[in-house]
Amino acid sequence: MEKIRELSSSMAVFFGVAFATFASCLFSASAEMKPWQLGVPEPVSPVAVRIHEFHDYLLWLITAITIFVLALLVYVCVRFKASRNPNPSKTTHNTTIEVLWTVVPVLILVVVAVPSFKTLYYGDRAVDPDMTIKVTANQWYWTYEYPDQGITFDSYMVPEKEIDPKTQTYLLSVDNPLVVPVGKKVQVLVTSNDVMHSFYVPQAVVQIYGIAGRTNETWMQIDKEGTVYGQCNQICGINHSAMPIAVKALSAEKYQEWLTEAKVKFASAAPKVQIASNSISN
Repeated sequence: MEKIRELSSSMAVFFGVAFATFASCLFSASAEMKPWQLGVPEPVSPVAVRIHEFHDYLLWLITAITIFVLALLVYVCVRFKASRNPNPSKTTHNTTIEVLWTVVPVLILVVVAVPSFKTLYYGDRAVDPDMTIKVTANQWYWTYEYPDQGITFDSYMVPEKEIDPKTQTYLLSVDNPLVVPVGKKVQVLVTSNDVMHSFYVPQAVVQIYGIAGRTNETWMQIDKEGTVYGQCNQICGINHSAMPIAVKALSAEKYQEWLTEAKVKFASAAPKVQIASNSISN
């Protein structure tokens, strides 16, 4: 019976820690949260939808396990309390229980692993992408390149003193957002010009490191028109907070209009000479 108590306590601690860890990830500050928001940001991509479905699946599974462990603990406390067992059992082994506490966790891990790996590989890289965008991280701004369209531009955070409170948000709004067409599969190639950075857009469930001398690949498909925000979530220096990401999804017609204007705007624009430290308020 002592082993039952140890097993119950161990399972309770394990799933308690697992749930707390998952909850901390779930409720961590994403790019743009709504007042009193509980839960994950609204998904805007196929990968995000799958991740959220997997989250709900795990939540029900963890809830069932937690209730079972709680019921087991209550049963053990009542059934084997000292007043009901003045002469405790001297049993040291129980083959059935030992088999169960080995097989059941393995089955739980399989039930979790199968959908987990399917989702992981689905979001790994683009299959037959419609377009490619190269993202280069810098201290402390982003450079976006559209190799097929011949466009390259930098994206800086809008300084606090230049923020329009009606249409912009400090620490999220940028001068030149990354623009993509709605519903198109976009291959995203990420690298860095200096230290390690991370390209993180929570609503699209995109997170990939930018490492100097290496190109990492991911993909996204924004299925809703509008702007979603992200951040560099790899601490990269004193102005780490000045690297927001804004991804603007436009309809096919509006995207073509933007593309026409962008080819003129960024082809004729002089190179920016801007000190990133000046982009945030002192």
